[in-house]
Amino acid sequence: HEAHSLVDIMYDMTSQDAQRLRILIHNHLKYTGSSRAREILDDWDNVLPRFVKVMPVDYRRALQEMQGKKKTSEQDDISLAVGS
Repeated sequence: HEAHSLVDIMYDMTSQDAQRLRILIHNHLKYTGSSRAREILDDWDNVLPRFVKVMPVDYRRALQEMQGKKKTSEQDDISLAVGS
């Protein structure tokens, strides 16, 4: 994970990220017949670590804040259920 001014570059994608990427490349192959897309898919396990995830810093911060609010809300719900 590195920060480059307004974007974060993450070298460790989640399995969801990898799955989404594979689908995008598969669709690119399907619609264009790209030989490069075929090469990537044929060697997926070796090629995947060479991809990075780039996300605007502000967007990442907003996602983290939303996740924090969701956890707080869930904890409040649990506290209410236990306290009742």
